Amino acid sequence: MTVKNQVQLITYPDSLGGDLKTLNHVLLKYFRDIFKGGVHILPPFPSSGDRGFAPLTYLEIEPAFGTWKDIRAIGENFDVLVDLMVNHISKQSEYFQDFLKKGRESLYADLFITLDKLWEDGEPVREDINKMFLRRALPYSTFIVEETGEKEKVWTTFGKTDPSEQIDLDIKSEKVKQLLTEFFMNFKEQNVKIVRLDAVGYVIKKLGTSCFFVEPEIYEFLDWIMELANSLEIELLPEVHSHYSIQYKLAEHGCWIYDFILPYRILDTLINKSSSDLLEYLKTRPHKQFTMLDCHDGVPVKPDLDDLIDTKHARKVVDVCLERGSNLSLILSDEHKAEDGFDVHQIRCSYYSVLNCDDDAYLAARAIQFFTPGVPQVYYVGLLAGENDLENVRKTGEGREINRHNFTLGEIEQSLEKEVVQRLLKLIRFRNEYDAFNGEFKVLESAENEIRLSWNKGEKTCTLFIDLRTNKSVIDYVDKKGRAAQYFI
Repeated sequence: MTVKNQVQLITYPDSLGGDLKTLNHVLLKYFRDIFKGGVHILPPFPSSGDRGFAPLTYLEIEPAFGTWKDIRAIGENFDVLVDLMVNHISKQSEYFQDFLKKGRESLYADLFITLDKLWEDGEPVREDINKMFLRRALPYSTFIVEETGEKEKVWTTFGKTDPSEQIDLDIKSEKVKQLLTEFFMNFKEQNVKIVRLDAVGYVIKKLGTSCFFVEPEIYEFLDWIMELANSLEIELLPEVHSHYSIQYKLAEHGCWIYDFILPYRILDTLINKSSSDLLEYLKTRPHKQFTMLDCHDGVPVKPDLDDLIDTKHARKVVDVCLERGSNLSLILSDEHKAEDGFDVHQIRCSYYSVLNCDDDAYLAARAIQFFTPGVPQVYYVGLLAGENDLENVRKTGEGREINRHNFTLGEIEQSLEKEVVQRLLKLIRFRNEYDAFNGEFKVLESAENEIRLSWNKGEKTCTLFIDLRTNKSVIDYVDKKGRAAQYFI
């Protein structure tokens, strides 16, 4: 299996029409030639929270979305990518429910990290916890075992409730390895081509460390799971939100990585009309990446861009985003905030809204993304130039709902009539079909308020020029007949 160098869609199973059958219908009717790179279906599994990211199992599809048959049907025309929350599983899973009932007598007890696996007497030590990169106030939850009445403290990296809905798996356990193998074998059977390892940076728990991307142990686990995936001809995409140097280590290890730096870099470039930081970055980044602008979470800031951004400058960018209706997720651990207190983890917004619903700016952003080496992913809200869903944020109290609008078939058809969406589809077709994108990439000499990027392969060549003063973008290219041509985006 080789990942195709063409544009992919990211969508929830129910976000384009309501379920997987309708998603397939929408893909075939409107986007058959658009998403030649495949479709990333955000968790379609039975889940108890976090919009799919607290899965009960990977062996079934949530009945409200459809069945594995529907996933296989999509897979007939589009490579399917799904998530595996390799770090955790739902509190409601049969595995943890059995543990809650029987405690240490449960057949599944070893799947989980009871605190005595870390601290000898099972009592957490604050000094150790202070060193950890925390995603909640404490990295564990306390449960009462039904049959014995005993309290059990179990590791829970994530979760907004107490006790958490997301229970960490002990990847040192042979039983966990057997379970992961079973999940992967099922993915193979269902014609899944790529698996994103969600939250993989948190799988190693080791006292005295941040418990995030702990080396060298993380590589031992990655080598094991890569070997498993390779044996089933499945590609892996580790998802790690961290300092960019960690991403680069993954790239050196031969892994696909996410370009979590690009969305902010492009935003900063278009807001401040200055290309120097972006172009410098494009000269040095690894090429084996998946690129995105928007996703179901937000535009990454910290820790992804630590040491790459000046926090005073970043505050100004964030303020512009807030003026345009965005909201923020913040870093919890004091020691992971910047020295001046800057604590923005992600800027949550629709990318179209954060660029002031300016069609030219939005198309310029997409053009930069598509010219950046890597596999471009387009989130479904961005595909339809959707705007901030402030009503949904108010209704749910969840800031991320700003960019998670579910489109009805009628809304999809209305969106497709928008000029900005038609221009984007044309640009995607060019990116999918023009062969120079399989060749050599160059960052060309550019003025501070301009961007020039090029791709060359044999006689095929294309150059992107963006004037940041006007946000106008044009591609100069050699057409099928070998003549010089211009495409005004």
